[in-house]
Amino acid sequence: MQRPDVQAFFDEASHTFSYVAWDPATGKAAVFDSVLDYDAASGRTGHAAADALIAFVRTQGLDVDWVIDTHVHADHLSAAPYVQAQLGGRLGIGEHIRDVQDTFGQLFNAGPGFRRDGSQFDHLFTDGERYRVGGIEAQALHTPGHTPACMTHLVGDAAFVGDTLFMPDYGTARCDFPGGDAATLYRSIQRIFALPDATRVFLCHDYKAPGRDEFAHQTTVAAQREGNIHVRDGIDEAAFVAMRTSRDATLKVPQLLLPAVQVNMRAGQLPSAEDNGVRYLKIPLDAL
Repeated sequence: MQRPDVQAFFDEASHTFSYVAWDPATGKAAVFDSVLDYDAASGRTGHAAADALIAFVRTQGLDVDWVIDTHVHADHLSAAPYVQAQLGGRLGIGEHIRDVQDTFGQLFNAGPGFRRDGSQFDHLFTDGERYRVGGIEAQALHTPGHTPACMTHLVGDAAFVGDTLFMPDYGTARCDFPGGDAATLYRSIQRIFALPDATRVFLCHDYKAPGRDEFAHQTTVAAQREGNIHVRDGIDEAAFVAMRTSRDATLKVPQLLLPAVQVNMRAGQLPSAEDNGVRYLKIPLDAL
């Protein structure tokens, strides 16, 4: 199987891993799940995380074809349009972004000016769609459950799974966001588990499971099937759904969900400035 080179970038503030994956033969690259710095207390944004990724791409002499978000993140703001402005490439996300835009467009009362057709992105991936990163074959797989729009991107032997899976010692993604569903997540994970055992699995987040001292971002399909504490081989759908439902009921709303989703559903674009020159985010009260 073709093997891209992969470089990870970790934003500790949001516990997010972003990636550059490239074909070493052509230098063509894809960027996955870039991060826009955001300080919730001050409302200030910044580009330190994205600039580190951009500097790496330039130093390596890579040519970016794709800037992809695996889903509409609820824990960080996407830097996709900033990365695109610096490096080029096409903004991509799964076609079920439309479902997320419809749900959260209503929550934020976004009005008729907010397009709910995904047209803020350059490309909407369909389930099973094949594309290329240089000479390496890639495929987009619809793996919902955490959100309706989650996609796993298989680039050669590297699977970028977003929030669907965490490290085996930490488990799986929550399913209690609007449009999430634990049974659907279980079936999506089985789809990932059907990939070759040696497939490298690159995760979007890590929180260091108890007893582990270092953050980690890479595992394999075999390691997930053998050791994932929530969904390893032998755990059936009913047991997983019961565990996930019980666990999700104890979880707090992510700190950045409200700012993140209303930006990310717009392909990472910040709101337009109002007549005083200031941009604003909405915080719906007593709605979640």
